Amino acid sequence: MNSKETLYSAGLDIGSALSKAVIMKNRTVLSSSVRPTEGNFSHAANTVLNDALEKAGLSHSDLASIGACGLGASFLAYPFTKITEISCHSRGVNYFFPSVRTVIEVGNQASRVINVTKEGKVADCIVSDRCAAGSSRILQIIAKVLKVDLKDMGPLSLKSTNPVRFTTGCAVFAETEAISRVAEGMRKEDIIAGLHQALAARISAMAQRIKLKEECAITGGGAKDIGLVRAVEGKIEKKLLVSDDPFITGAIGAALIAVEK
Repeated sequence: MNSKETLYSAGLDIGSALSKAVIMKNRTVLSSSVRPTEGNFSHAANTVLNDALEKAGLSHSDLASIGACGLGASFLAYPFTKITEISCHSRGVNYFFPSVRTVIEVGNQASRVINVTKEGKVADCIVSDRCAAGSSRILQIIAKVLKVDLKDMGPLSLKSTNPVRFTTGCAVFAETEAISRVAEGMRKEDIIAGLHQALAARISAMAQRIKLKEECAITGGGAKDIGLVRAVEGKIEKKLLVSDDPFITGAIGAALIAVEK
């Protein structure tokens, strides 16, 4: 049994592309784990949790609570508190940046713009449609077309001198358009920069509907792409805060909220 002074909790964010877990001691992150989901939610959820526990030198019996969010959260084999992704990302960003009042989450399934309270609770939210063109999934699709490592997309786009204009808002047609631009001899840097501009425009349109509040942060897989971050900043004309590891923001929020349930 944990003492009142020491409370261990776990948070999980089981997404369609990546599964993430954190172990916290009170409000301090002890360890984290991130791995591809690979279509097996149950295996991914239990693997990331076990990995994070091992890194922290703990076992399941040490945990006072487990919070989970994401598409595959229900597949966790242990008792847990299920929490919405929006709530978890809001609280997770608040953990890193208490002054933030608007969160832009660019995830694999959708993008969200969330206004949050000073406590990190959701005040208002708007979600993109479920088309890959409005999420970080489109970055993975075009990376494959261009035969570029996903982690290199951001730095490459910053070298662009003539961003390609994407004329479609559909992921399928965007992929076809990218293939055509390659065939025409367009530089990879300009194709990627054009993609970032198109995704940033969609996010900016969402932001205008919800009314951004200072300060702003970006999280989710899209936050790992410096080119996209810069493109969004240009569209919304605001600086975006980015945590050291935006992948685990939702998991941290899940751990913190579960403790309070």
